[in-house]
Amino acid sequence: MAEKRAKPTVRMSPEECWEMLETSVNGTLTTLRANGQPISLPVWYVVLDQKIYMVTRGKKVVRVRNDQRCSFLVESGERWAELRAVHVECVGRVIEPSKELAQRIAQALDEKYAPYRTARDVMPKQTRDYYQKNLNATIELIPVGKMLNWDNSKLF
Repeated sequence: MAEKRAKPTVRMSPEECWEMLETSVNGTLTTLRANGQPISLPVWYVVLDQKIYMVTRGKKVVRVRNDQRCSFLVESGERWAELRAVHVECVGRVIEPSKELAQRIAQALDEKYAPYRTARDVMPKQTRDYYQKNLNATIELIPVGKMLNWDNSKLF
């Protein structure tokens, strides 16, 4: 009797999914407008204890406060054979983190994004003023349900 070969799959293991979530630079947060229309925006973020954190401002914060349903996506690759992604359904919350958690988030964000930040002294004054005036909020995304994922390179 012939040996059954495993069917090729593009699926990543949970460990591979978390590794991709932890190491990707840009994420895409999808929240819902008041009329139910989804809107997706790029964000910088960190993963701690299998939760996703971002320190941000503006309408994203308002939308998460109004409706906790959201999703988060990281992706990479340009050619079909390189395409990889992890999509996570989440419950989003605007939180006041404990002092310890706030420090962990700030340190992780600093370590991850230091090479990508624009120095404040080279920003236009209007941009500096905007960031100084607008307070930040911390959004915590708690994954719920199944992670959708694929890694086309697994087929080669």
